[in-house]
Amino acid sequence: MDMKQQRKKAVKFTDLEAWQYGHALTLDVYRTTQEWPKEEIYGLASQIRRAAVSNLAEGFSRSTKVDKGRFYTMAHGSLTEVQNQLLVARDLQYVPTSVFQAMADKAIVTHKLITGLIKSLKD
Repeated sequence: MDMKQQRKKAVKFTDLEAWQYGHALTLDVYRTTQEWPKEEIYGLASQIRRAAVSNLAEGFSRSTKVDKGRFYTMAHGSLTEVQNQLLVARDLQYVPTSVFQAMADKAIVTHKLITGLIKSLKD
């Protein structure tokens, strides 16, 4: 996954840099939550996994800017939910600080990229 490549028009949702970072974060979430206490399988682990699976792909396929924007905005909100749940997981000591920081950094970059996608629809 080359996230530093020159910007070109996205032909498929996997071309979106925001999707690439978000996907990497989602994989981190799934890997990390596998190690959490079993009593969290239907609690925090389930919530963060659902929130991590973004609406960017679905939004990409929409034909109008308004419709795309709605799904990108939902993805933005879901990502904010992931950020909050990561803080809870860190505070409960389910995630080592270094792992938390790496995931939090990916979330920040993804958040900025989604913000850019939303703004591009308004131009």
